[in-house]
Amino acid sequence: MSSLAAVIRTEEFNAPGPGDFNLPGILDSAVTKPMVLVVLSGVIAFVLFYAMSRKAAVVPGRLQFAGEYVYGFVRNAIARDTIGGHDYARFVPFLFAIFLFVLINNFYGVVPFIQFPTMSHIGYTTALALITWVVYNGVGIRKHGFGGYLKHQTVPSGISGPILIALVPLEFFSNIIVRPFTLALRLFATMFAGHLLVILFSLGGSYLILHYEPRLVGVTSGTISFLLAIGVSFLDMLVMFLQAYVFTLLSAMYIGGAVADEH
Repeated sequence: MSSLAAVIRTEEFNAPGPGDFNLPGILDSAVTKPMVLVVLSGVIAFVLFYAMSRKAAVVPGRLQFAGEYVYGFVRNAIARDTIGGHDYARFVPFLFAIFLFVLINNFYGVVPFIQFPTMSHIGYTTALALITWVVYNGVGIRKHGFGGYLKHQTVPSGISGPILIALVPLEFFSNIIVRPFTLALRLFATMFAGHLLVILFSLGGSYLILHYEPRLVGVTSGTISFLLAIGVSFLDMLVMFLQAYVFTLLSAMYIGGAVADEH
């Protein structure tokens, strides 16, 4: 057997890449799978929490307890601890909706026959980040006024003198311009990378088992690759939850900073 037969024939293996995230339209239409999943996530969230609250009682059942636990987590561990006891309550519905929406769309990546986290498309994370940007800037302007809010976000408390010539543009760039980009990119990058790894190990395992010579090495390596895909999927589940938490936490931090009395 020639030495060429003992290596992977790379010309026959199509490595996964960004193109695998550009899914074709359903039934040759302009509607794609991620579009359907985003709409479905809203329906799932509504139906799920309607079922949890429909028979609300002083002594909660399992569904009601689960709903109250998630809501309480967002309310107490994120909103109240980050924004503060005086202002947090009016932002809880927004933060809860953001958390639940991101969480459902992330976990699509491990649901059989769906297996596509919609937040691996940067368009959706950008839209969510822009909504957060509008909310926290809007509430800040409402509280401080336009000029007062700009000063609040660009002039650090207790700082004066010529150093402000350098600090004000930096603070403006950091607090007003950069935040939505970093918020969107953080969520997108982790979901994209995790799903890409699962695709890589799955397709690589299939290729090794079916096409690699010698067969024993191919089957062994392919099996290991599939096991790695399963391991990455479990790790990705943790990352999916953490990214929903981080996105919501940062949104709360930005809102808290906007409504605070001092920068």
